[in-house]
This record gives sequence, C-alpha cells and structure tokens, in this order.
Amino acid sequence: MTHEQETTGATREHVEIHGRDVAFRRVGRRGAGTPVLLVHGIGSSLDTWGEVPERLAAAGEHVIAVDLPGHGESSRAPGDYSLGALASTLRDLLDHLGVDRVHLVGHSLGGGVSLQFDYQFPGRVEAMVLESSGGLGEEAFTGLRAAALPGSELVIGWAINERTLRGASWVGQQLGRVGIEPHALSPRALETVSWLGEPDRRTAFLATLRSVVSPRGQRVSALDKLHMIEGSRVLIVWGDRDPMIPIAHGRAAHELMQGSRFIVFPGAAHEPHLHDPERFAEVVLAHVGARQHVLWGEREHQEQ
Repeated sequence: MTHEQETTGATREHVEIHGRDVAFRRVGRRGAGTPVLLVHGIGSSLDTWGEVPERLAAAGEHVIAVDLPGHGESSRAPGDYSLGALASTLRDLLDHLGVDRVHLVGHSLGGGVSLQFDYQFPGRVEAMVLESSGGLGEEAFTGLRAAALPGSELVIGWAINERTLRGASWVGQQLGRVGIEPHALSPRALETVSWLGEPDRRTAFLATLRSVVSPRGQRVSALDKLHMIEGSRVLIVWGDRDPMIPIAHGRAAHELMQGSRFIVFPGAAHEPHLHDPERFAEVVLAHVGARQHVLWGEREHQEQ
C-alpha cells in the first residue's frame, strides 16, 4: 500500500504540542482529497460524533476527529483554554500531520472554535459546517451559566457522585416513559456530567466554559466578523428543539452570511448528528462536495 492509499482505523493517536498531549483519530483513506476535521462541543470528546466519522469515510472522505485540550484523552493540565488557544492547537495538529487545508465541522463550542480558526488562519478552511454553534448570540443554557459562577467547582464536586447520577438517570427514564425527555437528564448529558467528578476534568471543563460563557450568557461573539466569511463556504445545521442554544442564533447567522445554507433537523435537540447520523453525514458530504466543485471550477478558469 502507498502512503496515499493507507486506510486508517479507529485507534486514537497522540502527539505532544507545546507540552500538551493532544489525542486524535483518523478514519478513511489518507490522501483522499481535503480532510474533514471534526471538532466536538464542550464536555464532549471525539467519541461523541458516534457513527458520523465512519459514514463520511465510507463515502471516500479522510476524516480527522480531535479531542480538544481538556477533553477526552487530551491533556487536562492547567493552561489557556480560550477559543484562540484551542484554534491554535488545531493549527499545530494540522501542521504536524502535514495538512494545509480542511473542511471544518464544528459542534457547539466546536463551532465557535471553527469560526475562530477561520479568522486566525485565513485560507486554511475550504468549507465549514456549523452545527448548533456557539459564538452566534448571547443566550445559553441556564445550567452552563450557573456553572460559570464563582465557586461552582466546589458545588459540582460535592454534588456529583454515583448516588446522584443514578438517581438522575432513574428520573430521566421515568420521564421518558411519559414522553418527556429533558436534555439535562439524557444519557449523553449524564455521561458528560459524570466526567466532572474527576478534579482535573472539572478544572479543565470550567476553564473552557468560563472562557466562552459568563453567568449572563455567552461572552464571545463572531457576529461582527461574519461579513468577512464567504457565505458559500458555510453550512449551518440546527435542531428545532435545541435547549442549549436557540435556533434563532443559526437563522441570524445565516442571514448575515449571504450564500450560506441553513438546514433544520425536525425533532432534534442540541446534537443533530446523533439524532439522525445518516442525514447529517449526507448534508455534510453534499456541502463539502458542492464546495469542491466550486474550487475546481475556479482553478480551471484560472488555468485558461
């Protein structure tokens, strides 16, 4: 097998970047065009993309999914967890891999990181998918605003234990039986909360959260920079039942970026990629493919 034809699997790889260990996973065939870089949300990891990486790889894409610093198997050491620092980590990872340009797919916090990456490193993003993205308005889930309060680390550390998690899971199951599905009591949300029982994870989570959320709401916004983004490069995806970030943020961003696309997943909450992974992979592939055709057309015109 040549290097270009090498097929990668599901095992995480690790690289040290400026003293921090960064974990990532590559799926699909290397050299199969511009890679798709998946950037997860706060309190999550590359695992929370579920079957999406494999679906994209099955369609011929080279997929890179990363554990942001403080998440998953990446380093949780004290440090800078701002959007700018996270975007720089992505740049350094891509440089390490010898990747010049990517299609960026960012969920929630990952959407904010993606926007920051595009701003800091112009020319390195061919297409961008913003899924339930942060950084597009002030409103945010009440629980996140409360976690940003001073002293919340003590409350969280005291409140999270096996007994409380078991009780919350039971309540969520009972409510689910009568058709009520609160996002905060979903299995995915409770899994995220369980990680906060570990002091180093809790410290990294709160450092990341407080860099983007205050008790009043989201503290960073890309709205004043959206006019600088070529709209045709951007696909915005949202669930119409998102309890974390209002769908109105996505609609407003779509209106500010002429030529962008806005797709709603009916019935989906904050994670459309888990609600309907098949459709999510399809819309990402369609967007990436459409953008690639535009670039090919531009290059052919320049060569004539």
